[in-house]
Amino acid sequence: MADGKTVLITGSTDGVGRCVAGLLAKSGANVLVHGRDRDRGESLVAEISRQGGQARFYQADLSSLAEVRHLAQAIQRDQARLDVLINNAGIGTGGRGQRQTSADGHELRFAVNYLSVFLLTRLLLPLLKASAPGRIVNVSSVGQQIIDFDDVMLTRGYSGVRAYCQSKLAEVMLTFDLAEELKNSNVTATCLHPATYMDTTMVRLDGISPVSSVEDGAAPILHLATSPETEGKTGLYFDRFRASRAHPQTYDIAARARLRALSFELTALEPDPSVNS
Repeated sequence: MADGKTVLITGSTDGVGRCVAGLLAKSGANVLVHGRDRDRGESLVAEISRQGGQARFYQADLSSLAEVRHLAQAIQRDQARLDVLINNAGIGTGGRGQRQTSADGHELRFAVNYLSVFLLTRLLLPLLKASAPGRIVNVSSVGQQIIDFDDVMLTRGYSGVRAYCQSKLAEVMLTFDLAEELKNSNVTATCLHPATYMDTTMVRLDGISPVSSVEDGAAPILHLATSPETEGKTGLYFDRFRASRAHPQTYDIAARARLRALSFELTALEPDPSVNS
């Protein structure tokens, strides 16, 4: 249950994230709304407040690692606890667009959909552990593609679909890594494909006709984030409500270690020496 819990949802000013934020607020959670657009964020906070809920807006552009750090610092400064982290923010395939880079020079989809998740989660781990029992829920996708470690930034043979699917596979790998690392901390890590082609801005910008509603996607996210049925479950990938198998590379321990090392390097974080690599 969410009553009294503090929950951060990235990318919650639009689409399925906005739906999840509203439902969590109605169930009594203290909702930390994140987005790039202040007007949309403050509009949602006002809407939640009118309905008797509790929310606060945090602005950050996750294509910048500096802004990810500022987001984590603001939450650590303002919040005494963090019970649930839902990493929902992301960008789609971009249709047939050209390769783009982030503020830090990384391939944009890898930066937003994966590196920001890695960095934000790592920075907020102390607060999650101190608030345990806690949950990390990473909103991934059934669209997953193998990571080419010789060209992670896709400087050759780029396509938006390939970039998106690689970033979502990386997110699953991170989830499995975190679950192993946190197994004695009472903080769980799971990930999921919430629904196919939801009616969101991201899907429409990719030129795709929606086939699912945001409510369809919100329900399985909430199931992992708050349901007693999923309490204690960790290191799992769900296709909506059902535990499923992810891409074979996500179970490759050597590949996960390689991605982990690269991620620490790209984010300039130091690995925790108490955790076995």
